[in-house]
Amino acid sequence: MRYRNLGRWGVKVSAVGLGSWLTYGGSVEEDAARACIQRAYERGVTFFDTADVYSRGRAEEIVGRAIGQLPRDQLVLATKVFFPIGDGPNDRGLSRKHIRAQLDGSLRRLGVEYVDLYQCHRYDAATPLEETVQMMDDLVRAGKILYWGTSEWNADQIIGAVNLARAHGWAEPVSNQPQYSALWRRVEPRVFPVCRQYGLGNVVWSPLAMGILTGKYTDATHPPAGTRAAGGAAGMMEDYFTRARRGAATQTARRERALHARAARAGVVPAHLDRLVGHRRRDAPRAGRRQRRRRRPRRRPGDLHRDGQHPGAGRAVRAVYELSLGGERDGLRDGVRG
Repeated sequence: MRYRNLGRWGVKVSAVGLGSWLTYGGSVEEDAARACIQRAYERGVTFFDTADVYSRGRAEEIVGRAIGQLPRDQLVLATKVFFPIGDGPNDRGLSRKHIRAQLDGSLRRLGVEYVDLYQCHRYDAATPLEETVQMMDDLVRAGKILYWGTSEWNADQIIGAVNLARAHGWAEPVSNQPQYSALWRRVEPRVFPVCRQYGLGNVVWSPLAMGILTGKYTDATHPPAGTRAAGGAAGMMEDYFTRARRGAATQTARRERALHARAARAGVVPAHLDRLVGHRRRDAPRAGRRQRRRRRPRRRPGDLHRDGQHPGAGRAVRAVYELSLGGERDGLRDGVRG
């Protein structure tokens, strides 16, 4: 395992992190979740990410019980706040009141005294940015969080938060968590350059495009039983499988099959292609629980290093850009939801 600074800041995170969206407290039993977290830690993963809204708090409870058996000072624990967790008027957003209540709840469910990274799950247009940024600074000063970051904020929102924090001497956001993979690149034009300019790290989610880049989906119209695309979360993958402008529901699957063929000739397991693209922009791609069952690679992820030592890295990256990413000119990113 390799470890990287989170943006320009001193804390180091494992190059691969473990998330818990749509899994812990839902489709994955607690025993399996705890075994996955334990195995991840044994393999060098120190960055664990969750959110108050995941399974309405159950994910945090499961993660908390699992990490309770691990040395706390070796972990970088992250959670999030924003989405509704109740029916009350203050049960959502990034107001002082909601943030305070939800952090206390997260700390209780996780069974910890502080969170290493507290992330604003989305931007809250209904709350003044000053209120949110100052509250995050207050939490840092109180020792309840060490760092704070954003998730799915656009470039202008990130700039506004950083400049506001610098103007008042408040704690700056240290990271952003966007969706990013070989098939989802909308953050490349502005968000990544802004993060680089202002020193934010990127903890990307869904680096394997919700499982598409693992090779399991060879036919977009008939996903394998037991997969996300065949279950209740299938609608979240609609943008990958259905492109109205092209009129071809299997376009992504065909491109993905071609990518796998090219990657195989390059000697690289496609499940690790996310390690080869955008490595200079990301600090910890966040894997999901289902990835534990994927086949063992011929080479470890750590072998696919950005310095080009891996003999097939250059060919694999070209395959990604020519096949998976070439869809930009075909409207691949049209209609993508924020």
